[in-house]
Amino acid sequence: MVRPKALGGALTALATVAAGVFIATAVSTTPASAAGTGTGYLHTNGSQIVDSTGATVRLTGINWFGMETDNKTFHGLWSSNPWRGQLDTMARLGYNTLRVPYSNDALKPGATATGINDFVNPDLVGLSPLQILDKVINYAGSKGMRIILDRHRPTSAGQSPLWYTSTVSEATWINDWKMLAQRYAGNPTVIGADLHNEPHAEGTNPAATGACWGCGDTARDWRLAAERAGNAILGVQPNWLIFVEGVSCPSGGLSNVWDNDPSNDEDCGWWGGNLSKAGQFPVRLNVANRLVYSPHEYATSVYRQTWFDAPDYPANMPAIWDKYFGYLYKQNIAPIMMGEFGSTLADPKDRVWLEKLMAYTGTGVTGMSFTYWSWNPNSGDTGGIALDDWTNINTTKQAILQPYLIAPSGGGPTGGPTGGPTGGPTGGPTTPPPGACTATYRQVNAWQGGFQGEVTVKNTGTAAVNPWSVTWSWPSGVTLGSGWNATVTQSGTTVTAAAPSHAPSLAAGASVTVGFTANGTASAPATVKLNGAGC
Repeated sequence: MVRPKALGGALTALATVAAGVFIATAVSTTPASAAGTGTGYLHTNGSQIVDSTGATVRLTGINWFGMETDNKTFHGLWSSNPWRGQLDTMARLGYNTLRVPYSNDALKPGATATGINDFVNPDLVGLSPLQILDKVINYAGSKGMRIILDRHRPTSAGQSPLWYTSTVSEATWINDWKMLAQRYAGNPTVIGADLHNEPHAEGTNPAATGACWGCGDTARDWRLAAERAGNAILGVQPNWLIFVEGVSCPSGGLSNVWDNDPSNDEDCGWWGGNLSKAGQFPVRLNVANRLVYSPHEYATSVYRQTWFDAPDYPANMPAIWDKYFGYLYKQNIAPIMMGEFGSTLADPKDRVWLEKLMAYTGTGVTGMSFTYWSWNPNSGDTGGIALDDWTNINTTKQAILQPYLIAPSGGGPTGGPTGGPTGGPTGGPTTPPPGACTATYRQVNAWQGGFQGEVTVKNTGTAAVNPWSVTWSWPSGVTLGSGWNATVTQSGTTVTAAAPSHAPSLAAGASVTVGFTANGTASAPATVKLNGAGC
């Protein structure tokens, strides 16, 4: 999360804006482009991120936090919306990248994930934090999404100005990164490392103790530390992007402190948001075309910076963004990926800020990349895109972001638990002859007022079904809660599970498993059909 310049302690939590809060289906999900997240590993070319074919890719993502907290895994797994259902919604809305904050505590042997609804997520029971992360990565990859791992905190207790603390050494920080790079080597869903979240100032000059940029002190110079960690990671996984955040005050000392030291009046920004010295002191990596600068940017719901009350607000904002990070993009030095930005939108100034900021990033695939903070509704400073039920969304926020979102497209390289293979003939939908399919049903769980199940359909014909669609009927009163591995909808008593765009074909002899939660009395699907032919 975030803290502003020279601000210590907890910030007052603000209520999520109520205006414009409706169900997710009320928002258009038409992406600005169909470019998706490209093919293979990503690298950089000037101010752009490109895929393995050289095509320009824009990351338009979202943060899903929790693995950095005491729960050591994604928040919202306690809700009635299964983890796959939440990822389905993110992808459907147009978020093609997931930034995953973690703490080093979650990576320790024996670490335990807590806060999981066993009824809704039975497949996560007993898994370690890393094993749950594996499943999220695989499923996100199957939807064409990309993953950025974010070392958010050294421990679950809180953030730190420097990349190390008295209990978590620089060696631990780097070794854990190398472990993750090795764990996901060969899996292009995971595209890179956000090295350390929000380095920032601490102490007063000339005895500053916080993160500086370009000061040359190896114990405090974040630019030098980013080089050490980035090069260590690239030594294990040379295909990863290295995401480097800024600092708050380039000197590493708190600003606006009344100690008669003029250097304390330096121009500072958000924690992690000040890259003003990166042009003069660039991060130097041993592998070319891997560096992405990743500033953070926030609104008044986090802290009321002086620029929000300037007479020419919001016209003054583009020049401020240029100074802190935008010049790197505009001068073709390196890509920008805003790792965090968000607001409750409770203050009218904040809506103007968000609209202005999104316009500043540019439209289409050549615009600046970003991951919005956050999916989680339980972010006290900003609220989330998801509402408190972790299912429906805040349409006011979504409507502002929507024109800039580029939905994921194409199959994920890692496969994952979707089950439906790709391939087969192209053209219009194919219909198997009656009896050329079999269907089985498994009730996974049941609770008061609802249940979870899986319908597995096998194509027993001799030709691929492309695109495939499975339908079934339920008794009156049973309604769909959520679905995964397909686009699942309900009309009357008929449920339709349509093939996802990344896996449209069901090959001869292949099976697909469609998962769902439902409201009402637990009932097995009846009259299961594959493209209209009964199984």
